Amino acid sequence: MNVILFGATGMLGRGVLRACLRDDSVESVLAVGRTPLGVSHPKLRECVQDDPSDLAAAGIDPAAHDACFFCLGVSSVGMKEEAYRRVTHDLTLAVARPLAAANPGMTFVYVSGEGTDSTERGRSMWARVKGKTENDLLELPFRAYMFRPGIVQPVRGVPSKARISRMFYAVLGPLVPLVRRVAPNLVITSETFGRAMIAVATPGTEVPGHILRPADINRLGGAPTRHN
Repeated sequence: MNVILFGATGMLGRGVLRACLRDDSVESVLAVGRTPLGVSHPKLRECVQDDPSDLAAAGIDPAAHDACFFCLGVSSVGMKEEAYRRVTHDLTLAVARPLAAANPGMTFVYVSGEGTDSTERGRSMWARVKGKTENDLLELPFRAYMFRPGIVQPVRGVPSKARISRMFYAVLGPLVPLVRRVAPNLVITSETFGRAMIAVATPGTEVPGHILRPADINRLGGAPTRHN
């Protein structure tokens, strides 16, 4: 498959990028973002631009790609709802709508979050915005899947860009393996996350639904992949 990847500089995006570059079923990756990755690979083409949603500037031909993995996002901490909506909902749909219109056979996988509010009416601002984003994506005419990760354990040198996440792992990181042993379906790894994204975009994969939670992600990403 040929993949478009948004947000490859973040922790989850890095995990997805690594999985794509290692998996033989992925022929090419076009990474679109605001900052360079600092990664070189024969499969990888990179487009760095201030507005990731400008598909024409990125030279994206939707018909030439089989999947879009959208891992771009920000923490809601300290943000007003209007600003958070612009970078969470509006940017995502600015990418998704033209892709769906040009290539309805594409698979679009969106990184959401455990606790997302599908009713769009709850008290949590970030959960409402994520819920609105999910609902709007699911109405578009392509195969859309919402990944709602819970606790994510970064592995193989994959860092987190967000300061709050780095603080979390610095303080509580040593407890994550214990949580994983006690409640394995609450924790996923960045590596498993990447493999699961490839799995849902692979024809013939049995996917339990369009909203996937940690247990689903662990199951989908747990199968061995073809890699070098």
